[in-house]
Amino acid sequence: MTELSLWNISLLSKTRVNHGKSVTNWPILFFLTVTALIAGDEGREEIEDFGSDHLPWLRQYGDFENGIPTHDTIARLMGLLSGRQLQRFFVQWMQTCHERSEGTLVAIDGKMLRVMADKRIKNSAIHMVSAFCAANRVVLGQVKIDDKSNEITAIPELLKLLELKGCLVSIDAMGCQRKIAEQIVKRDADYLLAVKGNQGKLEQAFSDWYSPMMFKCGEERDDHDEHYATQESGHGRKETRLCIASQDLRPLGDLTFEWPNLTMIGIVATISEEGGKPI
Repeated sequence: MTELSLWNISLLSKTRVNHGKSVTNWPILFFLTVTALIAGDEGREEIEDFGSDHLPWLRQYGDFENGIPTHDTIARLMGLLSGRQLQRFFVQWMQTCHERSEGTLVAIDGKMLRVMADKRIKNSAIHMVSAFCAANRVVLGQVKIDDKSNEITAIPELLKLLELKGCLVSIDAMGCQRKIAEQIVKRDADYLLAVKGNQGKLEQAFSDWYSPMMFKCGEERDDHDEHYATQESGHGRKETRLCIASQDLRPLGDLTFEWPNLTMIGIVATISEEGGKPI
């Protein structure tokens, strides 16, 4: 276990709250609550029971000289934290526990938490935008998408919370926005954005330049280009998966100057054939 990064989280104040004759230190209580939740305990009484059952272990990491606080104290203190504060704490904690090296991929994606939906209420599912660190296989941070908003407004809020220096940030087509690219560059990171119809001119430029190239995998290519292809056959069907990347930005024309620090463009495609004919 990381030597408690919890104690170093600036979010947690040193406030002490009286409960009976003893005094509870806020970070100590928060540590108790988080470890109990990780262990599968829910509710203030279960958290108190977890603390009593594991007090010797808890004392290895913090000052529990006054024992475990009552469940009423646990509920009262946790009620003082807002969702935004908890969000900031989670992000800080995850980034403290997991180092990221130069070029680490951080994938940002939106998800619908269907398990949280109330079937009686239409559109009641919670939508989140998460940042996933591929190397460590952990979620570094999450932001809830407001009911009257979308991922485009939530992604910048998530980026503000993350330490991204030296990372490669990938986002699907919804996040392919110039302002988002600018924000990533300002955080000393690089971006990898998917292009679809929401950037019509950009998508057309890719299509005009690269569609003819898709069928030239084995031919001589420009020195600026790199390509990789795989082929699979089965049940009478052959599939070719092709990725082309190029440092030649001429296909984008003037659009090149609208995207900060743009150095490479690419295209990924699947070509399927059945009976010798494309499908």
